[in-house]
Amino acid sequence: MTMPDIASLLEDAADRIADVSRSDLQIMLRRAALLLRNSGSIAFDDDIEEALRDLSDEFGKTRNDTVRLIVREWMEKNTFLPVHMLDEDGEVDGSA
Repeated sequence: MTMPDIASLLEDAADRIADVSRSDLQIMLRRAALLLRNSGSIAFDDDIEEALRDLSDEFGKTRNDTVRLIVREWMEKNTFLPVHMLDEDGEVDGSA
């Protein structure tokens, strides 16, 4: 099971603000502040931004997650990162 990202947690808290405890809200806001403080922004040309927006919609991911995916796949393909190989005789989760 994956942990939801901080943006999802904040959106959920905003939807049910009356039900969120003060301490939980403080934790979420501190995490968000830390992420914002340590984040860098990459600005692309308009045509690349449009393509990223289209891909993000198609993948059902955020823009940043789509950029991470593209960079990871490029780095794996160009041998900067190890490729995660599937075992041919291994089990799959219903798709290949």
